[in-house]
Amino acid sequence: MRFYSTRSASQSLTLSEAISQSIASDGGLYVPERFPTVNADDFAGLNSWNEIGKRLLEPFFGDDDLRNHLSDICDEAFNFPVTLNFLKNETAVLELFHGPTAAFKDVGARFLAACVARMPGRRTIIVATSGDTGGAVAAAFAERSNVEVVILFPKGKISARQQQQLTCWGDNVRAFAVLGVFDDCQRIVKTAFADREWSERRGLLSANSINLGRLLPQTVYYAASSLWYFRQRGVQPGYIIPTGNLGNAVAAFWTKAMGFPIREIVLATNRNRTLPDYFETGEWSPRQTIPTLANAMDVGSPSNFERLQNLHSLAQLRQIARAFSVTDEEISQTIAEGIDRWGQVWCPHTATAVHVRERLSEPNWIIVATAHPAKFDSIVEPLIKQAVPTPPSLAAVLERPSRFEEIEPTFEALRKSLS
Repeated sequence: MRFYSTRSASQSLTLSEAISQSIASDGGLYVPERFPTVNADDFAGLNSWNEIGKRLLEPFFGDDDLRNHLSDICDEAFNFPVTLNFLKNETAVLELFHGPTAAFKDVGARFLAACVARMPGRRTIIVATSGDTGGAVAAAFAERSNVEVVILFPKGKISARQQQQLTCWGDNVRAFAVLGVFDDCQRIVKTAFADREWSERRGLLSANSINLGRLLPQTVYYAASSLWYFRQRGVQPGYIIPTGNLGNAVAAFWTKAMGFPIREIVLATNRNRTLPDYFETGEWSPRQTIPTLANAMDVGSPSNFERLQNLHSLAQLRQIARAFSVTDEEISQTIAEGIDRWGQVWCPHTATAVHVRERLSEPNWIIVATAHPAKFDSIVEPLIKQAVPTPPSLAAVLERPSRFEEIEPTFEALRKSLS
């Protein structure tokens, strides 16, 4: 299997090369040259998401140097539960928050770390985070001797617990509070890669979903959960996915493109309406980020749109997908009513998907739950009027000392701090 840029098919790379480069030299993002065609029978007898992942990812590793390590990589990365819980109204919830940092980002971050650990040379990992990515990357790469981790987050625009999770590691992990918004952090990362001399000297590697090694493993939980639902109910489910930078959503589209039993994909955004507006008007118009309660989705210019556009035209997208925007007031109401309506406590991001589910009349949906509500205690607890139990892994992180540096929203400021 080879991989090429969304902007040009003139150069193709192996998986390891695509992971190492993160972003193509022309500024595009790497995508597979093709998607293997599968059907449910190909996975007969495989039940755990780890087992399904090994079978699913084999073609992508193909003739790559990492192919003999695939089983070990999956065992190392996919060693926590991913659960599909059936609720009422033919609705299920895919819980992706049982990893070390209580967010779905653990899947991709741990997989990428397991790959990098088996690749030669010393690396500098750089990541922009709107909330959950930084903590997952920090936890996945902490104490790895061949890696320095640089995390950029928008100062004052993530929850206290999110900030704690990405600033408490020390040693090989450095966190920078950027005096701006997430899009500023993302721009700094892209500028860093554009400076070829600096990026090559530092062995720069992105841990955002722009990196193929972060996004590809996320197809595994869509493959597994679609099979679980199909086996139990005999119908193809639709997915309702909270999305900001579009990485998680693109993984679902890739999984559907391979032939897994996925009926439809519905995208739930917050007040950052770039994606719903595209579906409505046909115009792609990135804009300034708007702060919301679902802060990890506060993205005005989603990077992974290039991958989505590479896969489907707008006309094709409108046949298999929809997109909806949810306000802060609707998020709050959904959280407040979650116990009575669903018997569940929702995080603000999952609540966007739940609200969209409540708008839809069709049956057979999987709501993607992206983070544990305890990560957003200051938002959730006043709304449900009770405490949210803290997962043990999160509780342990909250006890560690925090350390970070503030910088202006420019690449020059970061380069100076790292010199």
